Amino acid sequence: MGQRYAFVVVGVIFFCLLFSAGLRATPSVLLDPLQASFGWSRATISLAAAIGIFFYGMVGPFAAAAMDHFGLRRVLLTALFVMAASSAASAYMTQTWHLIALWGVFSGIGSGAVATVLGATIANRWFLKHRGLAMGILTASTATGNLVFLPLLAALASSGDWTRAVWIVAAAMVVMVPLVWRLVPDSPDSVGLLPYGADRDDPPLPVAPRTGLIAATFGALGRASRTRAFWFLFATFWVCGFTTNGLVGTHLIAMCGDHGIAAVQAAGLLALMGVFDLVGTTASGWLTDRYDPRKLLFVYYGLRGVSLMMLPYTDFSLYSLSIFAIFYGLDWIATVPPTLRLATDIFGDRDAPVVFGWIVAGHQIGAATAAWMGGFVREVSGSYLMAFVLSGATGIAAAVIALMIKRRPMAGVPAAA
Repeated sequence: MGQRYAFVVVGVIFFCLLFSAGLRATPSVLLDPLQASFGWSRATISLAAAIGIFFYGMVGPFAAAAMDHFGLRRVLLTALFVMAASSAASAYMTQTWHLIALWGVFSGIGSGAVATVLGATIANRWFLKHRGLAMGILTASTATGNLVFLPLLAALASSGDWTRAVWIVAAAMVVMVPLVWRLVPDSPDSVGLLPYGADRDDPPLPVAPRTGLIAATFGALGRASRTRAFWFLFATFWVCGFTTNGLVGTHLIAMCGDHGIAAVQAAGLLALMGVFDLVGTTASGWLTDRYDPRKLLFVYYGLRGVSLMMLPYTDFSLYSLSIFAIFYGLDWIATVPPTLRLATDIFGDRDAPVVFGWIVAGHQIGAATAAWMGGFVREVSGSYLMAFVLSGATGIAAAVIALMIKRRPMAGVPAAA
């Protein structure tokens, strides 16, 4: 094995993230089937989705520290098992608390360890060269899995037996277990390798072990939270979650249904977004290695805000929705590589994965807020109009905040190369 083994690891983690994102997409296709099967309100089902998104985000910093403390492979295998078990068990649920426990708490905790923070940990451990590109590829898998799985899951959920969808998700998690066990070491040095791009004559210093899981998680937060840069990054990523998987990912299918568009067709639009997200986010990683990430974030958030404000005023024809899907797909989660780059530049390689985990928590708090808000606005007003206009306004605000971030390293952190 050589340094290029890093790409084997990226390949396995790509599919872990892809399938985990498919799990997170499942509640959006279960809205109508669960309402029809059990009579549960859309607000209740949206609450379960919001709880899942919340735990998905809050687990991130603890998962990053746990990977450092217990080993990346052990944490990843445990998370895959939790996701498989919670998905399979949901086929037998009959009460709303079952829904909240399985698709809120347990799936949120499991998927939170197999999320953007995992991609950040892999990129920082296995790459010195092309780190932004690696993060772009892994980030694309997260969003693309969320979107590409939707047509299949929507078709299964709409077939008259919604449990088929949850069994497919459980099976996908089980498939990844032997691949992770066999092909994903905890770190390059654990198998005698160097990160991709490292010089054999001048290898990077080994990372000192952390004192404890809780101390590492909250210690990194304590150091970061004393800087304005952390709160600016937290705020912009809150908006990222609010404007993507929180609102569009959870409610676009239902919004299209309000305009007479079938769930499978609407899910196809999200799948189209996923295809273009794979291109857009990978390209964002490439751009992040070459340009000021703050300016990239300004462009991404600004264009996103404008597109969300315009969507409710279109005619919801195939033409207009396809244009939106392509444009929004390119920008879906292109914000992640520049955000991680800023976190690494400011907080250093050691703290960056955990700090980024806390920033991702902001993303998921924003997403959970939008998931609940969208359902609430729809029930109160009978339309998603105000939800999308408000979401677009937050995108414009995030674009301005991105330019206010100071890229200087925090005290005690060496400047990035």
